[in-house]
Amino acid sequence: MTDMAASTSSSASTTDRISKSLVKRRRAEKRFRLYGQIAIGFAVAFLLILLGSIVKDGYRAFWMHEIQLNVTVDADRFAPEGQRDEASLRGINYDAIIVQSLRDKLDVENSRTNRKALRDLVSQEFGFVLREKVLADPSLIGQTFSLTAPLDDQADLYFKGEIKRSVAEDNRPLTDRQLDWLDELKSQGQIKSKFNTLLFTRSDSTQPEIAGLWGAIVGSFFTLSVTLLLSVPLAVAAAVYLEEFAPKNKFTDFIEININNLAAVPSIVFGLLGLAVLINFFGMPRSAPIVGGVVLALMVLPTIIISTRASLKAVSPSIRQAALALGASKNQSVFQHVLPLAAPGILTGTIISMAQALGETAPLLMIGMVSFVPSAPESVMAPSTALPVQIYIWENASERSFRDRTAAAIIVLLGFMIVMNLAAVLLRRRFERRW
Repeated sequence: MTDMAASTSSSASTTDRISKSLVKRRRAEKRFRLYGQIAIGFAVAFLLILLGSIVKDGYRAFWMHEIQLNVTVDADRFAPEGQRDEASLRGINYDAIIVQSLRDKLDVENSRTNRKALRDLVSQEFGFVLREKVLADPSLIGQTFSLTAPLDDQADLYFKGEIKRSVAEDNRPLTDRQLDWLDELKSQGQIKSKFNTLLFTRSDSTQPEIAGLWGAIVGSFFTLSVTLLLSVPLAVAAAVYLEEFAPKNKFTDFIEININNLAAVPSIVFGLLGLAVLINFFGMPRSAPIVGGVVLALMVLPTIIISTRASLKAVSPSIRQAALALGASKNQSVFQHVLPLAAPGILTGTIISMAQALGETAPLLMIGMVSFVPSAPESVMAPSTALPVQIYIWENASERSFRDRTAAAIIVLLGFMIVMNLAAVLLRRRFERRW
């Protein structure tokens, strides 16, 4: 009887200990899940803050303000002897014509101070637009015609709410009188807002209101094209050899270790390599997409090799065995069966590597792609810039309007990278086979 009681008591004690242990373990699991949820919450919050700040500054750059004026090229004043040759037409003071049109529209007294203040309201591009129009059609001299051009970046910021009347006149770039003129032109319907197509059709400029990303987009395209053409064939060939054909010895182990180590090398090291070897030693053109493409190809080679080897390993060994059992050679087994089945993974790794290369800045800065390039490159040998470098250049510009364009360029770059990563996911799901 005593033994039974003791046994019952011991069993109850064991049950209590187990129950307490389970309660303690469940509490620990709940805490762990809570910590994970808090970590994810912090990550999402910081991401939203970052994206929110970028969008807040960048959305304004996607729209702009233009002014429409009736312009008269006075023949008696600018072509008194009836000159119509190109040299004479190029020598006309088109800025004075624009200022005269503004004075007539606003009924402003003709003084040097007023002329300068009026000229500062419109972009310097206005004069070039007028000149090109007259050069294309000299019969416009002596006539009145309508012309549209961007406002100056400071006037544009006023209509976007960046420059406010509440700020003291000495602390803002536009005077009260200039703001009155802008308001009057707006009320007359001379100033209108529109989508900023110049952001995607023009290259870099010292004038923020007409600075665009086209040159950087073309430069990035050329650079990534060179990167793709150089890196993918070399990386896939190296991965296939190491995974399927290379003997397992100390030499191949040494190669594999160094490939893994190269994948962790900072990107600026590859930029220094390009500067020292490609530019200084081989004399390749500085700030050219061909050099940037070679540098980025060296940078992404290890990543593509590693992803390709992982894709080859993921193919079921039974595929190889079945091909060999049916009389296929080693080459036929690899290139006709294994490699096609590994293609989705290889394609995914390649696209992700290209997205990584698209966002790299440090290597391109080292090879001189930070130079001011006012036009889009026509070939891989021409001077160029790239999207991340253009962001770097605009971020260091002193004009306030470049801040909005910097954020807009970041949005465009993120858009390209999201599209590339989304394409990688979709292609993988489309072609992937599950075993």
